Amino acid sequence: MKKVIIALALIANCIAFAQIKVIETTPVVRLGSIGQNDMFIQNEGNEYTFFYKNVEKEEETNTRSFWFKDIDNDFAKLQEIIVSGFNADPLLDIKLELPNQFVWLHYSKNLDRTFVQFMSKNKNNEVTGVSKAFTLNQIDKLFEKKAANGKNKKKADDVMSEFK
Repeated sequence: MKKVIIALALIANCIAFAQIKVIETTPVVRLGSIGQNDMFIQNEGNEYTFFYKNVEKEEETNTRSFWFKDIDNDFAKLQEIIVSGFNADPLLDIKLELPNQFVWLHYSKNLDRTFVQFMSKNKNNEVTGVSKAFTLNQIDKLFEKKAANGKNKKKADDVMSEFK
């Protein structure tokens, strides 16, 4: 009986003072990208982070980012804002306020093609960054995986509705 009590005490002691704990995490999903990581989107839970190569200082190979939470379908709204800027006449810059940053969408035209650049500025320490110029097709490619997931989900829901 003594051996059983000692064994249970040792097991309880090991469990109570374990050094390793498993923490629940949300998966990080890479949605879309343009070029060789010129710009890409990562999704973690309801938070979207846009990473881009900073062309402001080309001698440094650094990546800048901006993020926001998708509270009221903000991800889809951002895509609509960017796409609508391509069709505006005259082309105007659009300034967005995010939780920790300001982001400007700078539109320009060259040889009958319209481009957008992302410019961000941190609210706290004035760090800025400028992305390469992207076409509408590249922006569509950047957002396409999320849009495709939404379409596939709708089709799956339609299929499931037949079995109800």
